[in-house]
Amino acid sequence: MIRLEHVRKVYPNAVPLNDVNAEINEGDVISVIGPSGTGKSTLLRCVNLLERPDGGKIFFGDEEITSPKCNIHKVRQKMGMVFQQFNLFGNLTVIENIMFAPVRLKGESRQSAFDNGMRLLRTVGLPDKYLNYPDELSGGQKQRIAIARALAMNPDVILLDEPTSALDPTMVGEVQAVIRELAHSGKTMIIVTHEMNFARAICNRVFYLDEGAIYEEGTPDEIFTAPKREKTRRFIHRLQVLEFEIKGGVFDFPGAVSRIDAFCQKNMVGGRQAVRLHLVFEEMTQNILSRVNRVGIAIEHSEESGEILVDIRYDGAVMSPEEGDELSYSLVKGAVSEIHHTAEDHEGYTNRVDILIGDKI
Repeated sequence: MIRLEHVRKVYPNAVPLNDVNAEINEGDVISVIGPSGTGKSTLLRCVNLLERPDGGKIFFGDEEITSPKCNIHKVRQKMGMVFQQFNLFGNLTVIENIMFAPVRLKGESRQSAFDNGMRLLRTVGLPDKYLNYPDELSGGQKQRIAIARALAMNPDVILLDEPTSALDPTMVGEVQAVIRELAHSGKTMIIVTHEMNFARAICNRVFYLDEGAIYEEGTPDEIFTAPKREKTRRFIHRLQVLEFEIKGGVFDFPGAVSRIDAFCQKNMVGGRQAVRLHLVFEEMTQNILSRVNRVGIAIEHSEESGEILVDIRYDGAVMSPEEGDELSYSLVKGAVSEIHHTAEDHEGYTNRVDILIGDKI
């Protein structure tokens, strides 16, 4: 139904989309997830040309809608858009908001648009609000009206841009229930969301956006249970990360210790766990640097479990850290929950050590 080829969007101070390629099939329910600022909303707005891409092509069916010859107003009639901030007309009643586009753009009779509008209001559970104005409604009610308004044009695809982000937590469920019903109806949908459990429950595909592109895509099980790529894994498991790279044996240890202290404070790492992290960092780096020239270190703190994973990679011949300073290794082993060494060839590194530091002694 929709195809994106090398789509690029540039702003004066950022490039949120650099090379986006994707195919959306009829009946797909796609969740677009990723860190803030990675271009999720921009991608959605490019799909219906509310933002015009600076490069690449977008096809809707067989028509290239990024072509200057395309009548984008006709295309938009086939794409319903639901915004974060509802965007209802404040001077119109609920039913007038829903009737507006079918009457003005499709030439429907007012009676037909009214009847269909009331049907949609029953669908979203608000038929008694048809004569109210938007400022008389709660946030959740406004968003349900916005969904009914998008459906009034009987679009082929519905785009939802973080539809629950502006809502009070008590109102999120009522909007999610309406979207869930739409997903079960077979309507093609693209949803930008930060609600991971909701995304997992309703979609059949997930796009993880990062580095200006679709960094990883797959089924909900593939993305949420077994992501293949590092940034996806860190995002899904809500990992906070601190990274170091040491080259040529030259390294600012006092500066690194200060950064680890700040990392522990920011993530509310307990005192004893922080002490064990410092011990692991100092003993392992000294041990390994005595034998190799390049070391990469990533410290990950899980908001979910409270655990810390120290991922150490280094070059040179395949060798376990226990082959070095025995006292240093025994100190580390006694302070951690797990330690594993594997041989791997990744970005020039030939060794990897994963060390788990639990939040309990």
